[in-house]
Amino acid sequence: MSDLEIPNFGDLLRTHLDGVTAGAFPYLLSRLERTAADRYRGWAEDVPEHAEGLLACAAREDEIADRAAALFPPNDDERAQVEAMIGPAKDTYYKAFEGYTPIEQMTLQAAAERQGSGAWETLAVAYPQHAEALRELSAIEIQSADYLDELLPTLTP
Repeated sequence: MSDLEIPNFGDLLRTHLDGVTAGAFPYLLSRLERTAADRYRGWAEDVPEHAEGLLACAAREDEIADRAAALFPPNDDERAQVEAMIGPAKDTYYKAFEGYTPIEQMTLQAAAERQGSGAWETLAVAYPQHAEALRELSAIEIQSADYLDELLPTLTP
C-alpha cells in the first residue's frame, strides 16, 4: 500500500469546482460530502466487522453536509449550478477509486479527508463570519481521517 499514489482531489475535481460561482462552492462541497458518506456506507458492507466505525464516518460526512448547507443555503441559481455539476463531479471522484481494493480505497479516502479539511480551512479565511463553524467542519473531517489511519493497519489485504 505504500506505493499507492494519492491523488490531489481538488485538482481532480477542479473542472467541476471551477464550474460554479463562489457562492455555490460551499453547497457543491456539501454535496460532495454526501458522496463520501455513500462511499463509507459501501465500505461498511465490504468490511462488516468495522461497519460501526465506517458508518460513524458516513454520519460525520452527512453532518458536514448538513452544517455546510445550513451555513451557506443555496439560492435557486446556485442550486441549479450544483445540480448540473454534481453528477460529473461524483463520477470523477468515484473514478479515483476504481481498480483499488476496499482497503486501498479507504487509504485514498483518509487522504481525501485531510485534503477536504484544508478546503474548509480555506473557506474559513474567505468567510471570516463563519470561520469558527468552518473550522469545526475541518475538525470533523480529521476525525474520519484519524479513524481510517487507525483502522487501516489492522486490516489485511
